[in-house]
Parts: sequence; structure tokens; C-alpha cells
Amino acid sequence: MTVGQQPCKGLTVRGRAALALGSAAAWASRKAGRGEGSVIGGRITKRVAPSILAQLAAGKRTVLVTGTNGKSTTTRMIVSAFAGLGEVATNSQGSNMDAGLVSALACGRKAPYAVLEVDELHFAAVAKAVRPAVVVLLNLSRDQLDRVGEIGNVERSLRSGLAELPETVVVANCDDVLVTSVAYDSPHVVWVAAGGSWQGDSVSCPRTGTRIGRVGERWSSATGDFVKPDPQWLLGEDELRGPGGFRAPMRLGLPGAVNRGNAAEAVAAAVALGADPASALAAIEEVREVGGRYGVHDVAGRAVRKLLAKNPAGWQESLNMVEAGSVVISVNGRVADGGDLSWLWDVPFEQLRGKRVVVSGERAADLSVRLDYAGVAHELCRNPFDALAALPAGRVDLLANYTAFMDLKRCYEKWAAEAEGRELAHA
Repeated sequence: MTVGQQPCKGLTVRGRAALALGSAAAWASRKAGRGEGSVIGGRITKRVAPSILAQLAAGKRTVLVTGTNGKSTTTRMIVSAFAGLGEVATNSQGSNMDAGLVSALACGRKAPYAVLEVDELHFAAVAKAVRPAVVVLLNLSRDQLDRVGEIGNVERSLRSGLAELPETVVVANCDDVLVTSVAYDSPHVVWVAAGGSWQGDSVSCPRTGTRIGRVGERWSSATGDFVKPDPQWLLGEDELRGPGGFRAPMRLGLPGAVNRGNAAEAVAAAVALGADPASALAAIEEVREVGGRYGVHDVAGRAVRKLLAKNPAGWQESLNMVEAGSVVISVNGRVADGGDLSWLWDVPFEQLRGKRVVVSGERAADLSVRLDYAGVAHELCRNPFDALAALPAGRVDLLANYTAFMDLKRCYEKWAAEAEGRELAHA
């Protein structure tokens, strides 16, 4: 519980006690140096009061953001778009399962709005508890097979969850076949042509099993009864177009076509809750960094831009953003990453031919074998900071999967603090 914050009026006595215990656990975690404490605090709170999510969400206008890739970025964009509407509760640290959601709502109990990214497998239960005003569906593709399973199961789970939300506005990417299937039967859908270059998981119709045919930007099942809907929002060459003749240039501070699609859905979600589209887009354009991603930082004379990728679709989009001549790739295989790294063989690493590449991380050897087959000359250096030192000074793009990225973030923060200390000592 944040000091000075009044309990939510919808809280039961048990709910208030649960929040107090969760707050104490989070404080103890921080004091022990075990992290921010949001996860352990949320777990204890929910264990004591299983209905706490519904209690905390009562009275809020909530947006849930889900999909395989882009949840954190799109959530950050929507929060920015809401700047003129009021205070927003959000899980800015990316903890997108029950415990993280409880902590986010507990920290923003006075906020009239909540914007929460939600893990795909937890979506149905979370949506049933918080009754969102808006759901944003980004994309669906193969992810950690040893945790998530086949993508068809995820599609069916999300579709089932939406079936319980007849009053919710669904903002959905109609360029994604699986997302379209999830939202197809919902009574209040805002279709956004948000793009997406990955099509490896949508060669067949998720409803009939027949082949998906594509002609230009259109697609349909072989039976013709499942077709791409007409979008209300779509991206032009350099602009966003929307309902009522809305047109505005899009000049994002974040790179890549995928973030243009994320921004289009973020604007559509904000407008669904009453935001002005031009103001929402202008606020989104000011976003430059999300949880350490995309920002450029000086590391020992190298301008390093960090990109996060977790699955074949995400890696393809990140590779499309690579601009530097020097690249470091860091891959781990811990629980949060998924121990099955067979997805490495679906990533088009061939795009890196001709660049100076260094591979690192706990699974650097697996990655090295994949790059050998891709014909990408590279060096192997398991420590990513040592890998950076092996490259010439200048611009470097650093790509990492989840735990490798978090390791890098912590290493950079420690390195930056030590560098600042040395400068102060010599001042």
C-alpha cells in the first residue's frame, strides 16, 4: 500500500488486510535486495483475498492489452495517450500475470483508468475479474512451446475469454489472421490494419482448417466465409487514417514498422475511451524508450541500442530494425525464456550477413551453430559486456531475449553507477 493513499471504497475488510500483508512483503523484498517486491507482494495479496483483482478494478475504466509481442510498448503508448484524461494505473515494469496486475492496481487505487498488459494464457481469468472497457489484441504467433504450447490453443483461450465480454470494445489487428479469429464474433470491434510481416503461424484458417489465401493486403479462407474485415483505422505511407476522415502524419520516436502498428492500435484504444485522436497520437510520438528498449546508451565509447526479442516473429521485427554495422546477440534459455530454443531455426538470421556479429549469453553455442548454417560470420563471447568490448567504437545494435535482456539491463545500471562513482572520485 502506498503511504498516504486511501483504501478503495470497493475493498472488503479481507481485501484491506491482504493489501497490508502484500505491502509488507514487498517492503521486506526491497530491503533484502531481492527486487522491487511487486510480484511477491501481489502473490501474497491474492492468496489472502482471491477476489482482490475484481475489488481493485471496481469503478475503473480498464484497458487490457494482450498478444504475443508488443504488449509493454503498446501499454506504454496508451498510458501516454491518456495523459489528458486522468491518472492511470499500469504495470509499467511488465509483470503481466496475476501478481503483477494486483500490485499495479494496488499502487493506483485512486486512478480512474487502468491500462494493463496481460499474458495471453491469463487473459480469460483476468478479463472476467476486471471487466475491461477495452481489450487490445495485437498479434498471435508461436512463443515458448514448453510453457505456452501450440498457438491454436492460445487463440481458442482468448476467443473463449472475449465471449464473456459482450459489452467490451475490442481493438483488433485485422492483418493478423489469428487475432481476427479471436475477435470475429465480438459485437463491438474496432478493426485496425496494424500490419505484421510474420505469417508463419497463419497459413490455415483457425476456424475451418482450410488454407488462407492472400492477394495484396487482403486475405480469406479457401471456403470464403472467413475474410479480412474492413479496417476503421489504417496506416498510410507516412500517416494514420481513422474514422470520420481523420488523417494525421505519424512521426514516432520508436523505430520499426511494428511500432507503427502498435501506435495505431494505441490511438484506437484511447479514442474508444474518449481521447482526441490528434492529441493521443502526439503524446505517443513522444515515447522514446520502453523498459530500457530502443534507447541508445554510451557503453565504453559505443553507442548501444538494446532491442528485446522473444520468439521468431519478434526476432524478425527486431532484425528489420538493425541499422548498425556491429551487432551483439545474447540468448539465454531459462524458465522465463523457455528452455526449448528450436525457434532459433525459424529466425531469418541470414539478414545479418556482412555485419560484424558477436554472439553471447548462456546459449551462445546454440546460437553460434544457427548462425553457421545461416552463413553469418561471427565471434563467440559469452559475456555480453565483453562482447561489446570486442567491437570497434561506434554504433552497436544489441539484441537479446528476455532474461538476457534483463541481465544486460542490470549490468548496465551497475556499470553506469560505477562509472559515475569514478568520475566523482576524480572530480
